[in-house]
Amino acid sequence: MANWVRFIHENNCHFGNQNGDVIELYTGDMFSNPSKTSTTINVSEVEFLNPCVPSKMIALWNNYKTLAEEKGLSKPNNPLYLNKAVSAIIEPGQNIERPKFYDEAIFYEGELGIVIGTECKNVEKDSSKNYIFGYTCINDVTAMDLVKKDKSFDQWTRSKSFDTFSIFGPAIVSDIDPMNLQIQSRLNNVLVQDYNSDDMFFNVYEIVSFISKDMTLYPGDIIACGTNAGLGPMNQNDTIEIMIEPIGKITNKLV
Repeated sequence: MANWVRFIHENNCHFGNQNGDVIELYTGDMFSNPSKTSTTINVSEVEFLNPCVPSKMIALWNNYKTLAEEKGLSKPNNPLYLNKAVSAIIEPGQNIERPKFYDEAIFYEGELGIVIGTECKNVEKDSSKNYIFGYTCINDVTAMDLVKKDKSFDQWTRSKSFDTFSIFGPAIVSDIDPMNLQIQSRLNNVLVQDYNSDDMFFNVYEIVSFISKDMTLYPGDIIACGTNAGLGPMNQNDTIEIMIEPIGKITNKLV
């Protein structure tokens, strides 16, 4: 298992494999045969960044059985997804900012994220594992009351693409079983989501295969696998934490 991170050290951007309080420095391309160096850096000496820079972020809808049952929804015929603007992404620990014109509900959505490692197009589910670099934590923040504002069109992309509404990290972890990961969300230290990835309608390999037949996926692209029961609104100055073992946790405040 590798725990890939990106960070600033002595005013330069680097990446490496974090093992406890130590980062093993690598050079080259994280997604294409990176080279391990003899240098190690203590985490106290670095400023962590998002673990990659995606060209696109894709978010699934209605992909968990428990939430679908709560909402009276059935299994879709295929994965349902939308694009989330990459301009919404913030760095670790930065604040989620309420849009100035919007005073209604802002929801947290704790999710598992897939990180693509190899360019893929038209791949089958049996081989899609070979195109996945690893997995990360996602908070797919949503201005929920905007979705149905226009009765003729559900505004999912808009509601999820405000600046600061996209959070992922703190690492990309490879060589773990994506079919049995526990996703937890804590709002002001209170556990509000606690579910397993085995509750998906479509597993990670089926998701990557399906989307790759619609569009080319590139190294660093992220697919948020959808959320489950327990999603809900945040109040001003609330702190939300999304945690997946062994990936880690992301923590942000709504301001």
